[in-house]
Amino acid sequence: MVKGQVETMNSSFLGLEVGLIFAIGLVYCLIVVNFQSWIDPFIIMMALPNALAGIVWILFVTNTTFSVPSLMGAIMSIGVATANSILLVTFANEQRLIGEKAVSAALAAGYTRLRPVLMTAGAMIMGMLPMSLGLGEGGEQNAPLGRAVIGGLLAATVATLIFVPVIYSILRRKQPQNLEKELSSTIKLTVANR
Repeated sequence: MVKGQVETMNSSFLGLEVGLIFAIGLVYCLIVVNFQSWIDPFIIMMALPNALAGIVWILFVTNTTFSVPSLMGAIMSIGVATANSILLVTFANEQRLIGEKAVSAALAAGYTRLRPVLMTAGAMIMGMLPMSLGLGEGGEQNAPLGRAVIGGLLAATVATLIFVPVIYSILRRKQPQNLEKELSSTIKLTVANR
Protein backbone atom coordinates (compact mmCIF):
# COMPACT_ATOMS: atom_id res chain seq x y z
CA MET A 1 0.00 0.00 0.00
CA VAL A 2 1.27 3.47 -0.87
CA LYS A 3 1.87 5.65 2.17
CA GLY A 4 3.19 9.11 2.81
CA GLN A 5 1.84 12.23 1.14
CA VAL A 6 -0.34 10.43 -1.40
CA GLU A 7 -3.48 10.70 0.73
CA THR A 8 -2.89 14.40 1.37
CA MET A 9 -2.19 15.03 -2.30
CA ASN A 10 -5.31 13.15 -3.43
CA SER A 11 -7.50 15.05 -0.98
CA SER A 12 -5.97 18.34 -2.17
CA PHE A 13 -6.68 17.44 -5.80
CA LEU A 14 -10.23 16.44 -4.97
CA GLY A 15 -10.77 19.66 -3.05
CA LEU A 16 -9.43 21.80 -5.88
CA GLU A 17 -11.42 19.93 -8.54
CA VAL A 18 -14.61 20.35 -6.52
CA GLY A 19 -13.65 23.99 -5.93
CA LEU A 20 -13.16 24.54 -9.66
CA ILE A 21 -16.55 23.04 -10.51
CA PHE A 22 -18.19 24.95 -7.65
CA ALA A 23 -16.52 28.20 -8.80
CA ILE A 24 -17.83 27.76 -12.34
CA GLY A 25 -21.34 27.03 -11.05
CA LEU A 26 -21.28 29.94 -8.62
CA VAL A 27 -20.01 32.36 -11.27
CA TYR A 28 -22.78 31.18 -13.62
CA CYS A 29 -25.44 31.78 -10.97
CA LEU A 30 -24.06 35.23 -10.12
CA ILE A 31 -24.03 36.20 -13.78
CA VAL A 32 -27.62 34.96 -14.14
CA VAL A 33 -28.66 37.27 -11.31
CA ASN A 34 -26.67 40.18 -12.74
CA PHE A 35 -27.87 39.84 -16.34
CA GLN A 36 -31.36 38.58 -15.41
CA SER A 37 -31.06 36.08 -18.21
CA TRP A 38 -30.12 32.43 -18.63
CA ILE A 39 -28.74 32.86 -22.16
CA ASP A 40 -26.16 35.62 -21.57
CA PRO A 41 -24.29 33.70 -18.84
CA PHE A 42 -24.28 30.64 -21.09
CA ILE A 43 -22.73 32.74 -23.88
CA ILE A 44 -20.17 34.15 -21.43
CA MET A 45 -19.21 30.67 -20.23
CA MET A 46 -18.46 29.53 -23.79
CA ALA A 47 -14.87 30.76 -23.37
CA LEU A 48 -14.25 28.42 -20.44
CA PRO A 49 -13.92 25.10 -22.33
CA ASN A 50 -11.21 26.73 -24.46
CA ALA A 51 -9.47 27.96 -21.31
CA LEU A 52 -9.44 24.43 -19.91
CA ALA A 53 -8.20 23.07 -23.24
CA GLY A 54 -5.44 25.69 -23.28
CA ILE A 55 -4.38 24.68 -19.77
CA VAL A 56 -4.19 21.01 -20.72
CA TRP A 57 -2.34 21.87 -23.95
CA ILE A 58 0.36 24.01 -22.32
CA LEU A 59 0.90 21.55 -19.49
CA PHE A 60 1.33 18.79 -22.08
CA VAL A 61 3.69 20.87 -24.26
CA THR A 62 5.87 21.91 -21.32
CA ASN A 63 5.82 18.37 -19.87
CA THR A 64 4.29 19.65 -16.63
CA THR A 65 2.10 17.44 -14.50
CA PHE A 66 -1.22 18.43 -13.00
CA SER A 67 -0.59 19.69 -9.50
CA VAL A 68 -2.14 21.93 -6.88
CA PRO A 69 -0.44 25.05 -8.33
CA SER A 70 -1.63 24.22 -11.87
CA LEU A 71 -5.22 23.81 -10.64
CA MET A 72 -4.92 27.16 -8.82
CA GLY A 73 -3.73 28.65 -12.12
CA ALA A 74 -6.76 27.12 -13.82
CA ILE A 75 -9.07 28.89 -11.38
CA MET A 76 -7.25 32.19 -11.97
CA SER A 77 -7.41 31.93 -15.77
CA ILE A 78 -11.10 31.00 -15.64
CA GLY A 79 -11.79 34.16 -13.62
CA VAL A 80 -10.01 36.42 -16.10
CA ALA A 81 -11.60 34.66 -19.10
CA THR A 82 -15.05 35.15 -17.57
CA ALA A 83 -14.39 38.85 -16.92
CA ASN A 84 -13.28 39.37 -20.53
CA SER A 85 -16.38 37.62 -21.87
CA ILE A 86 -18.59 39.74 -19.62
CA LEU A 87 -17.06 42.87 -21.17
CA LEU A 88 -17.92 41.62 -24.64
CA VAL A 89 -21.49 40.50 -23.92
CA THR A 90 -22.33 43.65 -21.96
CA PHE A 91 -21.24 45.86 -24.85
CA ALA A 92 -23.15 43.72 -27.36
CA ASN A 93 -26.30 44.02 -25.24
CA GLU A 94 -25.90 47.80 -25.15
CA GLN A 95 -25.61 47.83 -28.94
CA ARG A 96 -28.79 45.79 -29.25
CA LEU A 97 -30.64 48.27 -27.05
CA ILE A 98 -29.67 50.97 -29.51
CA GLY A 99 -31.31 48.90 -32.24
CA GLU A 100 -28.46 46.92 -33.78
CA LYS A 101 -28.98 43.39 -35.02
CA ALA A 102 -27.25 40.56 -33.13
CA VAL A 103 -24.52 40.03 -35.74
CA SER A 104 -23.58 43.71 -35.99
CA ALA A 105 -23.75 44.06 -32.18
CA ALA A 106 -21.40 41.09 -31.76
CA LEU A 107 -18.99 42.49 -34.37
CA ALA A 108 -19.04 45.92 -32.74
CA ALA A 109 -18.44 44.35 -29.33
CA GLY A 110 -15.49 42.33 -30.62
CA TYR A 111 -13.99 45.36 -32.35
CA THR A 112 -14.56 47.85 -29.52
CA ARG A 113 -13.56 45.55 -26.66
CA LEU A 114 -10.53 44.12 -28.48
CA ARG A 115 -8.06 46.41 -26.72
CA PRO A 116 -9.37 45.94 -23.13
CA VAL A 117 -9.52 42.16 -23.57
CA LEU A 118 -6.00 42.00 -25.01
CA MET A 119 -4.65 44.35 -22.34
CA THR A 120 -6.16 42.32 -19.50
CA ALA A 121 -4.98 38.99 -20.85
CA GLY A 122 -1.61 40.39 -21.93
CA ALA A 123 -0.91 41.90 -18.51
CA MET A 124 -1.73 38.62 -16.80
CA ILE A 125 0.36 36.59 -19.25
CA MET A 126 3.34 38.94 -18.96
CA GLY A 127 3.04 38.88 -15.18
CA MET A 128 3.06 35.08 -15.10
CA LEU A 129 5.89 34.65 -17.61
CA PRO A 130 8.77 34.90 -15.07
CA MET A 131 6.98 32.45 -12.78
CA SER A 132 6.33 30.00 -15.62
CA LEU A 133 10.05 29.80 -16.45
CA GLY A 134 10.77 28.34 -13.03
CA LEU A 135 14.10 30.11 -12.66
CA GLY A 136 15.85 30.57 -9.37
CA GLU A 137 15.87 28.56 -6.21
CA GLY A 138 12.53 26.79 -5.73
CA GLY A 139 11.15 28.40 -8.88
CA GLU A 140 10.03 25.10 -10.35
CA GLN A 141 7.53 24.73 -7.52
CA ASN A 142 5.26 27.55 -8.76
CA ALA A 143 6.03 27.17 -12.48
CA PRO A 144 2.88 25.05 -13.12
CA LEU A 145 0.70 27.91 -11.83
CA GLY A 146 2.21 30.38 -14.29
CA ARG A 147 2.08 27.90 -17.17
CA ALA A 148 -1.56 27.05 -16.50
CA VAL A 149 -2.54 30.73 -16.41
CA ILE A 150 -0.66 31.47 -19.64
CA GLY A 151 -2.11 28.50 -21.53
CA GLY A 152 -5.62 29.12 -20.27
CA LEU A 153 -5.57 32.81 -21.12
CA LEU A 154 -4.07 32.31 -24.58
CA ALA A 155 -6.86 29.93 -25.54
CA ALA A 156 -9.60 31.83 -23.68
CA THR A 157 -8.66 35.16 -25.28
CA VAL A 158 -9.00 33.69 -28.75
CA ALA A 159 -12.34 32.16 -27.74
CA THR A 160 -13.53 35.43 -26.21
CA LEU A 161 -12.74 37.44 -29.33
CA ILE A 162 -13.93 34.92 -31.93
CA PHE A 163 -16.11 32.16 -30.48
CA VAL A 164 -18.16 34.18 -27.96
CA PRO A 165 -19.34 36.76 -30.57
CA VAL A 166 -20.32 33.93 -32.93
CA ILE A 167 -22.35 32.20 -30.22
CA TYR A 168 -23.87 35.56 -29.25
CA SER A 169 -24.98 36.26 -32.81
CA ILE A 170 -26.56 32.79 -33.07
CA LEU A 171 -28.37 32.75 -29.72
CA ARG A 172 -29.45 36.40 -29.72
CA ARG A 173 -30.93 36.65 -33.22
CA LYS A 174 -34.30 37.71 -31.89
CA GLN A 175 -34.58 41.40 -30.92
CA PRO A 176 -35.52 42.14 -27.28
CA GLN A 177 -39.31 42.26 -26.84
CA ASN A 178 -39.27 45.36 -24.68
CA LEU A 179 -36.88 47.20 -26.99
CA GLU A 180 -39.23 50.13 -27.58
CA LYS A 181 -39.83 50.65 -23.85
CA GLU A 182 -36.10 50.45 -23.02
CA LEU A 183 -35.21 52.76 -25.92
CA SER A 184 -37.77 55.36 -24.87
CA SER A 185 -36.56 55.27 -21.25
CA THR A 186 -32.93 55.56 -22.43
CA ILE A 187 -33.82 58.52 -24.66
CA LYS A 188 -35.74 60.20 -21.82
CA LEU A 189 -32.74 59.78 -19.48
CA THR A 190 -30.40 61.19 -22.12
CA VAL A 191 -32.65 64.21 -22.73
CA ALA A 192 -33.10 64.78 -18.99
CA ASN A 193 -29.32 64.71 -18.41
CA ARG A 194 -28.69 67.40 -21.05
